[in-house]
Formats: sequence, C-alpha cells, structure tokens
Amino acid sequence: MDRLLINGGVSLEGEIRIAGAKNSALPILAATLLTHETVQICNLPHLYDITTMLELLGCMGVQPIVDEKLNVEVDSSTIQHFSAPYELVKTMRASILVLGPLLTRYGKAEVALPGGCAIGSRPVNLHISALEAMGATIVVEDGYIKASIDGKLKGAHIFMDLVTVTGTENVMMAATLAEGQTVIENAAREPEVVDLANCLVEMGADISGQGTDTIVVNGVDELKGCSYSVMPDRIETGTYLIAAAATRGHIKVKDTRPDILESVLSKLEQVGAEIKVGENWIELDMHGQRPHSVSVRTAPYPAFPTDMQAQFTALNSVADGTGSITETVFENRFMHVHEMNRMGASIKVEGNTVIVEGVDALKGAPVMATDLRASASLIIAGLVSENETSVDRIYHIDRGYECIEEKLQLLGARIRRVPA
Repeated sequence: MDRLLINGGVSLEGEIRIAGAKNSALPILAATLLTHETVQICNLPHLYDITTMLELLGCMGVQPIVDEKLNVEVDSSTIQHFSAPYELVKTMRASILVLGPLLTRYGKAEVALPGGCAIGSRPVNLHISALEAMGATIVVEDGYIKASIDGKLKGAHIFMDLVTVTGTENVMMAATLAEGQTVIENAAREPEVVDLANCLVEMGADISGQGTDTIVVNGVDELKGCSYSVMPDRIETGTYLIAAAATRGHIKVKDTRPDILESVLSKLEQVGAEIKVGENWIELDMHGQRPHSVSVRTAPYPAFPTDMQAQFTALNSVADGTGSITETVFENRFMHVHEMNRMGASIKVEGNTVIVEGVDALKGAPVMATDLRASASLIIAGLVSENETSVDRIYHIDRGYECIEEKLQLLGARIRRVPA
C-alpha cells in the first residue's frame, strides 16, 4: 500500500491538463451494454474506478480493447453473463449503473448491493422503485439486486424523491430501449448526466431535457455504435484551483470547461483569487496573498458541489478569518476534519456544518485518507503545512485523481509516492 509524502510551503505555479471526468466515463462505459455495435470512448481518465468498470464488463464476457491512444473500444455482442459480482461492486458504487442497461437490453440483471466511499446513505431503492414502475420484477436477496422483465420495459412517469445522479442515469439508460415515453421528474442536472445523455443521443437514443429537472426519453428499437469523447473533470479542475489558492499560487488548467464551474469560481474570487477564463482553460492568480475565508453550502448542481467542500475546508483552515461549510447532500462527509485538526487546524463540527477558523499555517503530521475527496483535502492541507505530511490509504485518491502527485510536481509541489 502506497502513501504520499508532502513537504509543504511551496506556492503552486505552472500549467497542467485536466483528465476526462470519472463521473461521466463510468455511466458511458455502462451504456455500451445497450448496443451490439462497437462504441469507442475517448478521453477516459486513467483511474482505478475505470479499470474496475472495464473488469466488470470483462467478467460479463465483454472484452474492451484499448488502442495506442488509450481510447477504449467496447463491443458487448460477446456478453455471456448478466451479473455484477460483489468482489467488484464492493469497491465501486457506480457498478450499479449496469443494472438499467442489462435489464432493458437483455431482460435480466443481477447486481450486488454497492460499496465504495463510506460517506453516508446513498439509497439504491430509488433505482429499484423506478425500474419497477417500468414493469420490472425486482427482488433483493443474498446481497444482490435481482431484476427481470417479460418482454420490454414500458415507459413511465417517474418522480425521483431525492435528486440522485446515478438513479437518473440508470433510469435514463433503461428508458432508451423501453416501449413508449419515460418522463423523469426531479432529475439530476449535473453536467455528467448531460454528457451521458449526449452520448446516448449519438448512439441513436431520443432524449430531451437533459440539464433540466425533467428529462423525456422516447424509447427506440435499438441503439448503434458511435465514437464519443468524455467531458473534462470539473472536480479535478476545482481541486487544483483550490490547491493553488490555498498555497497563494498562480496556475493555469487546460482542457477543462469554465462554464460548468461557476459556483466554484465565484467562491475562489471571494477568496481573493484573480480568475481569467477562456473556452477550455482557467487561470488563477493569488498574487502571493493569503486567501480570505469563505462560507459555502453544498447542494445539487448548479449549486456548490458536495465533492468540493472538503477541499474548501482545507483552504479555509489557513485563510484569513472564519468560514462555515454546510453539507446538505451527504450526512457523513466530515471525516477529514479530525485529521486536519491533528495538523493544527481550528475546525469545529456543529451538526451538518463545520466552522473553520483560519490559522497562520498547519503543521505536518501523519494522516489517513477516509474517502476520495477527503483525501484531496488532506493533500491540500499538506501543501500548506510546515514540516512533512504523510498521507496514508491513498488508494482512495487513485480512484478519482489521475497521477495526482505527478501533476502537483509539475506545479512545483514537493510531493512523492513511497511504499507504506
């Protein structure tokens, strides 16, 4: 098991490229099950979760081919099994995304109840009730969701009790080959949902309303192959920008999309950063100044993303003033606070809010990553610390950040990966 060693005190400077979005790539890989033709997916990030999804397709009898440019071609016509086993699902909740495609294409699916980051309840019952409304028979037994349908799924009017990204994606994929029209109300509006919808449309699906809270899908008889490039990762983009702001640095991130990061960029301007944007790049310059504290409140897109709050907690810990961060999406997402306080931060948890009083500098310490985004926040804390910080259990980081230490090294950070 590896760990990261960070010697802080360096302002980040330079340019890096942003990888493809993990949260787009995973559902798009699942969507390849909807056609017998070959789908080529470009701009996939090199991440452990992507490898897991490719392994999951492999254990069903689908053999993805990776070309010399690291694009992946998937031909699911060789599929033999319709089950997602626990060994793979336990490491990645997104495995549940194969449920809708398998059910609508083949009439049956078995998916183990998911694992992944321990950040609170993310109920799969919304996926199940929506597919049942479309005519599926579903039982949960022996730790598996076992779904079947006689004939085809039927279009239905589905209201999501909670805004759920994977729930919206699963139902949208299932609806592409269902009979008639499916209307998804209170749908997730995240850019990654839009990206999946755009890929499905390229494959011949009839979808409208993506990016709004009402998505309409008219079922078609079959989908075809296509070539599709995954959108840039907005969470990776935001993480590096926050790291640069916390370290009083000046960086430019390329191959990204400023238009889907407005809530984060406005907070960074409040911190004191000068932000410049182009069509596919963002430049942040702190002019060597200490950041100001900001208060944020997470909510589903287009509001401030839950996947960014831990990173802002790290920034606030060395900012001038006191800021509050309120988490409204997941109830167990402050596990990084205890670790940061061990580094000398002044953070109090009050219910679903953390109050962060900025200190002049953190002190390096051995810390442990608890989930994907908390890991990134501990790296930022290490970058603004005196002495050395050791971040353990970094397999969480490798699930969501491509070559994080190499990209930070390009920006001047003193960070290296060592065996634990």
